Amino acid sequence: MVLGKVAALQVGSEATTKKTLEKILSYEEELIELKPDLVVIPEATLGGYPKGSTFGSYLGYRLPEGREQFFEYFKQSIKVPQSEEISILESFSKKIGSTIAIGVIENGGTTLYCTLVYIDPKLGYVGKHRKLVPTATERLVWGAGDGSTLPVIDSKIGKIGGGICWENYVPLFRSAYYAKGLDIWVAPTVDTREIWRVSMRTIAYEARTFLVSAVQFQPPAPEDKTPEGWVKGENLINGGSVIVNPYGEVIAGPLLGKEGIISAEIDLDDVVKARFDFDPAGHYARGDVFKLTVNEGSRDVEFK
Repeated sequence: MVLGKVAALQVGSEATTKKTLEKILSYEEELIELKPDLVVIPEATLGGYPKGSTFGSYLGYRLPEGREQFFEYFKQSIKVPQSEEISILESFSKKIGSTIAIGVIENGGTTLYCTLVYIDPKLGYVGKHRKLVPTATERLVWGAGDGSTLPVIDSKIGKIGGGICWENYVPLFRSAYYAKGLDIWVAPTVDTREIWRVSMRTIAYEARTFLVSAVQFQPPAPEDKTPEGWVKGENLINGGSVIVNPYGEVIAGPLLGKEGIISAEIDLDDVVKARFDFDPAGHYARGDVFKLTVNEGSRDVEFK
């Protein structure tokens, strides 16, 4: 029996990365009391998810004010791992005794990436995953990751890995991670819809893993800054964090309409029991019929 506890910290980005980090740190006492082995924090929490922003871009032309907006957004990004924010999170992880998986906007030079950062309470920074395919207009401000950042994090409650928001819908991405033998799938996102939670149940059931999906919460925008087509007074992101077991059953959440923490006790023996009749990378994989090739090399360009 391998027992543990996992949690999702449902928070939203503030106007600056500094203020967002202060908000995360404000949960220190609550997390120490809760004693989770893993805390998942939503997509793009540090650096922000600028929902509804156009960055002054239209098909065939871009407005100067959009460049200024991007520059202000760029200034809230962080270097990974060499930044003050990562150092602070390393100390935070140690204080609460938890592995942290947190969504950040990574400064990759002059290109930004939507990145999932992993921090171990003893080892500090242990890895990152850059979102492979930003969704729709996210591609305007985020670059695409590559196969070099598909880590599996070894922790005291098993192997941790996963994807950011809609890349979880990519079947071959999931298959690549199934082959890595995860025990806990993490899925930080900003998708607050019921269909997302249904998908999380499906993925947990398909992977036969525990799954933690942490969703941002953002309150309504001021009336004069409500995005075009958005209902005035409606939360920009309504939360919906959930924790799912290897049988596809929701064991915590959804937390809707506010910030907060959800948590659940888990037993990793349930992963083995669930794979008795379906192991997607084992006896059910049919490797004699299907093959998957994964390029885990880096595509970063180096100019000499």
